[in-house]
Amino acid sequence: MAKLVEQDVKTTLFRMAFPMLAGTIAMNTYNLVDTFYVSKLGTLPLAAMGFTLPVVMLLTFIAGGIGTGVTTLTSHAMGRYNHETASRTVTHGVIFIALIAATLSIAGFLSINFIFKKLGADAETLPLVKGYMRTWYLGSVFMAFPMMGNGILIAMGDSKSASRFMVLGATINCILDPIMIFGLLGFPKLGIFGAALATVSAQTVSSVWLFYLLTKKHKLLHLKNPELSLFFHSIKRILGFAIPGSLSMILMPISSGVITALISKYGNEAVAASSAAGRLEMFAFVIPMALGISLIPFVSQNFGANRFDRIQEAKVYSTRFAFLYSVLIAISFFMAAPLLAKIFTKDEKVTEIFILYVRTISFGYGMMEIHRYGGFFLTGIHKPVFATLLNAIRVLVLLIPLPFIGGHSPGIQGIFSGRLITDLTAGTIAFLWISWILKNKQKKVEVKNEDRYNNM
Repeated sequence: MAKLVEQDVKTTLFRMAFPMLAGTIAMNTYNLVDTFYVSKLGTLPLAAMGFTLPVVMLLTFIAGGIGTGVTTLTSHAMGRYNHETASRTVTHGVIFIALIAATLSIAGFLSINFIFKKLGADAETLPLVKGYMRTWYLGSVFMAFPMMGNGILIAMGDSKSASRFMVLGATINCILDPIMIFGLLGFPKLGIFGAALATVSAQTVSSVWLFYLLTKKHKLLHLKNPELSLFFHSIKRILGFAIPGSLSMILMPISSGVITALISKYGNEAVAASSAAGRLEMFAFVIPMALGISLIPFVSQNFGANRFDRIQEAKVYSTRFAFLYSVLIAISFFMAAPLLAKIFTKDEKVTEIFILYVRTISFGYGMMEIHRYGGFFLTGIHKPVFATLLNAIRVLVLLIPLPFIGGHSPGIQGIFSGRLITDLTAGTIAFLWISWILKNKQKKVEVKNEDRYNNM
């Protein structure tokens, strides 16, 4: 049933977002908890985690791009009350994402030395990076499934189940992290390798529950030999969203890798500080992210029902909420930065850079979230190429050049300032562009409705 085209817009959005809050907190808890416990091992393991982040983001976002395609098409089908097409899209999407994840994990496993040396890992951090990533690659298939399944459950109006299976994985990770990292309860001490093993184990359990929900509860997943002609047709449609979506998301870890390489010139302490602050930054977005995750299925179902008036209304509520919330977070982070630094490190240099990062970049969070919402709206109205272009402007035109230029004048402060200017500018561009597109779309719908009425 197309639940997202019928009820009050504000009520629908926040009814979807509220159950997802626990899920988004759980999703970001993986990184935060891993970083917290690894930081207790010292500066070098924390720096090693910093080097892994761009690659983990890269593979996660490829899976996310495929998931976006499946979620958008499933939502659109449900908007037209077509459960058969939705089921076929989900089934073929699961098979496809498993094949892609397996292929990428093999390629990543074989290229660990080359990639991380290019990112700036030295003789001290590279062995730690290898221990973490080899385990992560082995479990990458199970990392991919929750990325896609989360959006599908929301598209079905089942955000509570989406939230619960994410919370389950995060809880298991929180329990296993100290046991595997520090060797508690008779378990061998594995260090940073244990952090990866805990995450893979947690995501595996989450994937099993996800399959149960999709198969038994929503009857969307039917794992049998697919008809090749229908399978390739589904993959072609999914790739229409997945390719621009993945390219759009891939730009983020590429830019993160460039910035990591720039920061690595200031030493392992700088990489460690930026890694910890960056993972804390992800946690800052959990509340607006809960709303953002709901946007693609909401927009896509209303697009299928030709309700641009509801999409316009959703844009107003979501951007206003993201901006006001992020202003509050920026002020809170600015004041609490010294206390937050103590959670991760006692090293004076790491602490100093951590505080500088948080106090500079946090004031761009609101516009960064508005930029992200812009991509969701464009994808939801079946303009994935425009969403990619929007992200390309942020990354290629702003995010890579500005920190690079800034790093050559006032040093690491210039890198962080370049990121702040990027977020403020990109958010403004996204808001103006989305407003213009939706206004024109709504006018066309009104003209068509008027012509239909006059011809009756």
